[in-house]
This record gives sequence, C-alpha cells and structure tokens, in this order.
Amino acid sequence: MSAMNPISVSQLNRFVKSLLEGEDVLQSVYLRGEISNFTNHYKSGHLYFSLKDENAAIRAVMFSSAARRLRFAPKDGMQVIARGRVSLYEQAGTYQFYAEDMMPDGLGALNLAFEQLRDKLQKEGLFDPARKKPIPRYPKKIAVITSETGAAIRDILEISARRWPLASILLRPALVQGEGAARDLAKALEEINADGTADVIILGRGGGSLEDLFAFNEEIVARAVAASKIPVISAVGHETDVTICDFVADLRAPTPSAAAELAVPDQNEEKGKLRDLSYTLKSILENRLEQDAVRLSRLRASHYLAKPMQLVKEREMQVDRLAERFSRLCAARISSESDRLAFYTGKMDALSPLKVLSRGYAIAETEGAIVKSAAELSCGDLLRLRFSDGAARCEVKELIPEDQ
Repeated sequence: MSAMNPISVSQLNRFVKSLLEGEDVLQSVYLRGEISNFTNHYKSGHLYFSLKDENAAIRAVMFSSAARRLRFAPKDGMQVIARGRVSLYEQAGTYQFYAEDMMPDGLGALNLAFEQLRDKLQKEGLFDPARKKPIPRYPKKIAVITSETGAAIRDILEISARRWPLASILLRPALVQGEGAARDLAKALEEINADGTADVIILGRGGGSLEDLFAFNEEIVARAVAASKIPVISAVGHETDVTICDFVADLRAPTPSAAAELAVPDQNEEKGKLRDLSYTLKSILENRLEQDAVRLSRLRASHYLAKPMQLVKEREMQVDRLAERFSRLCAARISSESDRLAFYTGKMDALSPLKVLSRGYAIAETEGAIVKSAAELSCGDLLRLRFSDGAARCEVKELIPEDQ
C-alpha cells in the first residue's frame, strides 16, 4: 500500500472487521467482567453496555432477540459472564463485543431472576398478608391448573374424592414448564376468573429442578395470581421448593396432594362434628324436658291450681283495697285543690278593679285609654267616668293644680 494509492475509511474498517470475524477463536468468546454504562433501549429492546475489569474495558451490545432470553435484569456494577463474538462496528470504527448470552458470575441467572422479582413484588405489596383472600370452607367447584398427564392432577382427584366427594373438579390443562408455559398459566388463571364458577383455584405441578419450576417464578404468572378474584392455592414442587407464586398466592401448599387436603374438608371429620353436635343437642333437649317436667309437677301440686277460685277471690280483695285507696287519694287531692282555689280566688277578688270602685273610686277614660295624670288632660276634653255600677260622660271645665 503506497501513498499514491490510498484507501477509504470504510474500506479500512471493513478490512479490520473481516480480520476479526475471520478468527474462529473470536466468534465464541466467554468474557468475565463488570457491567458499566448500561442502557436498555426501550424502543428496540437492544442492551448497550461496557464490560470492564480493573485494567481494561470493551464496549458491548446485546440485541433484543438475545436480550429477551435473559432470566434476570442486568444493571451497572453486576459481575457477569457473557458469551458472544468480537467484531467491528463499521460506521463508528468501534471494536466491540456482541453478547449472545449472559449469566451472573457466582450466582445462577435463575436464582438472580428469582431474587430480583421477589424483591420487586414485595416492594409493591403483593406479598402483604392483608390482601390474601380466605379459602372457602366448603367449596362446590375446584379449578385445577396443571398438566393433564402429570401425577399432580391424579393426586388431587384421588384426595378430593376421598375427603369431600361433594366438590367437583374442573381441570384446565396447562403447560407447566418450557417455552410458553408462563403465558399459558397466566391465560388459564384469566379464563377461570372470567368463567367465575369456581370457588377456589389450585395452581401447581409436581417436583423438578429450578429450571423446570421456573414458569411459576415468572412475573406474568405472579401478577395473574395477584389479580385473581378467586382464591388461589399455590402447590408447586416438593415441600422444600419455593416459588414466587407461593408468596403471591392466598395460600401455599407444600405439594399438590397437600393442596387438595387444604382445599376441601375431611368428610369423616365433618361427620364426627355433626355427631358431636347431635349428642350435644340431644343432651340439651333432655335437660330442658326434665326441667319442664319438674316445673309441671310443681304447678300440679300448687294450691291455687287445685282451688283456682281462691286465687280469684284474693285478687278481687286486692282490687277492692286498691279502689278504696284510690278513692281516698282522689278525695284528699280534690279537697286540697279546692282550698288552693278558694285562696287564690280571694286574692284575685281583693285585687279586682271593681272591688276598688265599690269603695267610691272611679276610673277616668278618654278615647278608650285610662287617664293616669291630670297633665294628660286639657279643658274641653270629654271623659268617661266608670263607677262600680255604671259610667258617666263628662267634660273637663277646669284643671286644678294638686296644691289647691
């Protein structure tokens, strides 16, 4: 290559890219490093970040097709092991790493995804005991979401038929592991709620590895369980297995068999309770009958029952005494009130204007109003003088001062 025959930048980048991609060892590389400058491009779904150690860093990208397969959420500061290829981004001339898969370094991706989702939903309050619905005591219909070929449904059918044959079982077959299992489980929960005839839902499957059970750790399933209006019993795996569904569900059962026992009562126990109640009721009735028999015997031996007219005569005497007492009280009250009336009548009579007039006084009136002072009159005024036995009309001829 000489100065007289230069090449373009695009040609150079393309040449370097071909060199990098021509090295087989660079087409499947495992890198261990710390994520930094992490960006999740929400529109495209591509992930952009850098991988670094204490001495160096490399730019990296994970396209959306690979990012969708991740079981955990990458973030800055997380130590990871990434598998991918090394190439050159021609437009920017940037040497970078194209990640195709990634897992946490030192902690499995499934474990990390479990912890991340658990912490997220706990902060949202989806594990709060206050929001959990009670399981009905006597369910008529139980909806079971599980594999139609697994041991879980056989155990549930056998146990529920033995314990409480009155309950019917509605099986909604669903994928319980693998691609599409989480979406199918969530859809099954939505369908049963839309139908609305079930009293309780059992969601679960038999045991398996963490990866086998991971559909029950998916966010879409957890939110479908939380949104269910019908109480949900989570019955996933063995007693030692714990899933996100266990935290969100209204009740956790250690196994599908235990879920069936928790969903329905034991008919033998219920029959025993009925027998106990029957014995108790019988004992109460017998005691009551015995008490009533004793009371009846006492009544039969009663003096008044043998001679009922005796009681009537005694009551008549009581009525007579009450009537006599009432009469005395009424007479005394009338006498007292008569005395009070005479007293107040005398007082009113003494204060009566007519009584005053009978002693030689007269009342002067002019135009219907009583004259209280000579100063109110003028010569020529017409007066009406009222006496005890009549009245007279007069004319004022002269006003005489008081001292004359």
